[in-house]
Formats: sequence, C-alpha cells, structure tokens
Amino acid sequence: MYRLSCLLFVLFLVAVPASAGRDWPADWPVYEPPVVQLLQAEETKRLQAPEARQGVAVDKDHYYAVDNFSIAKYSRATGQRIALWRGARGGPVVHLNSCLVDGEDLACAHSNYPHVPFANSVEWFDRETLQPSRSKSLGVMDEGSLVWFDRLPEGWIVGLAHYSGDKGLGFKDNNFAAVELYDPQWRRIGGWALPQTLLQRIAPKAASGGAIGPEGYLYLMGHDRPEMYVLGKPLAGASLIHVATISIAAEGQAFDFDESEPGSVCAISRPNGQIRCFRLPAVAHNPKSYLPFN
Repeated sequence: MYRLSCLLFVLFLVAVPASAGRDWPADWPVYEPPVVQLLQAEETKRLQAPEARQGVAVDKDHYYAVDNFSIAKYSRATGQRIALWRGARGGPVVHLNSCLVDGEDLACAHSNYPHVPFANSVEWFDRETLQPSRSKSLGVMDEGSLVWFDRLPEGWIVGLAHYSGDKGLGFKDNNFAAVELYDPQWRRIGGWALPQTLLQRIAPKAASGGAIGPEGYLYLMGHDRPEMYVLGKPLAGASLIHVATISIAAEGQAFDFDESEPGSVCAISRPNGQIRCFRLPAVAHNPKSYLPFN
C-alpha cells in the first residue's frame, strides 16, 4: 500500500504543471527578451593563407594564420608569407585555437582537443620570430576546452567549450559551453551561460572564437556557420543576452579585431584557406536590457 501511495504521488507530480493552481495577478509582468538584431558585415579584403584553419590574429603590419600547431606570419602590405612556426607532430602543442596580440607576443588559447579530460594552457609566441616565448598551464579543467580569451579591466574573459557527440565528454553536451571571468593570475572569478538561442545555432559544437568589440559587447563565432553573434552582459541572472546575429562570409572559427582600423575584423574561411576582413555594422544599444562588458 505504501509503495502504491508513493507511485500515485509521483504520477500526480508529473501530471500537474508546476504553475497549476497559481492565481497569477493580471498585472504580473512577463519577461520579453530583446529582439535579436539581424545585420550584415561588408567584406573588404581576402588573402590566401593555407595555414588559416583555426583562426587569425592581426596587428598593424601583419596577419597571423593559426592552425593546430603552426602559425604563419603574412605581410599586410604585400600578402607574402614572411615567417612560419611549426610544432612537432605529437609534441606538447596539440591544438591552438585563437590568438591575440599581447605586447611583443601573440598569446594563444591552447587545449589538448580532442583528448579528454580537457587540459588547457596559454601559449605565447614572439611576434617577430614566431618562436615560443613562454607558457602557462591551466591544467585539467572540468569547465571545458579553452578556445578563446580577451582582456577586460579586471583580467580575462574566456570561452570554454563542450561538444555534443563523440568529440567531448559523454555526460556533457554543447549546452555546457560557457563564458567565464578570470583575474590577471588566471583564477576564476565569475562567468555566464550562453543563451539557448545561440547554443541552438552553434550545436553540436561551441563558440570557436570570441573577442570584445569596440563598443564593449562580446562577439562570438561558431564552428562552421557564416555568422557572428553579439552578446551583452545581463542586468540580472547567469545567462548572456543575445543582442545581434551578423551575416558574414567566414565559416566560423577564431577571429581578431583590427585595432588599426576601428570597426574592422579579420576572420578565416577554413574551406578556402583564406583570411578575410570585414567592416562590421553598428549594433543598437539597449541599456534597459543588457550592458557592454567594459
């Protein structure tokens, strides 16, 4: 009899909606997320770079095409490759993702993808010679695979990936991908979940590139869609706000804002082995719904 009573109680809980019996006041507010802006990027330049398979970084004189364990340096003036670093097959550098200019170096997000458990590090390369200059291991991280990072006044904003299917952990799919905050010593101090509208578009992968744009919003690209996503900081809660989707002629992966040309970004076309640069459209601000990060 006791077991039957427990079973009937469980069936009651399943059958009755959580909101059943609630007498919601007529003036109870209902949350309406901001309408996602649909925008278009304007392409301004293409450069052949067969090494551009994971991403690109840019400074005022050079493009840096990034592959799993190689970096190629190209002159912006001539389009010619002028330096190349190649890591050893089976060596300590396994999977470079995104890189950014950090003083005299390139700072690059590195992971042991596709191996598990996830182990991550930050690798620095001298911009003049492309030779490795230093390394900081972040060790095994349950939070995910390190794919991108950028500076914030309080330290770093970081993208950590999980993948659905056989390229990740069997008990965590791409919904566990997240954006986190780290202090200058790479200690976690906060973070956010990605909004479902974004996770659905990048599934079964995660965001492969990310950076803070000139107006302070977070820009992300997935793994293979020709789209860039703009995210704002929420006024409350633990999920980022999907502000805009920008159509762009680059099929995902890591990208970099061109600080010498405000409003411009360089990305890659992995299938075509190209670096492609774009002028981005203006994003409308809505401080009542979301905020910039800086």
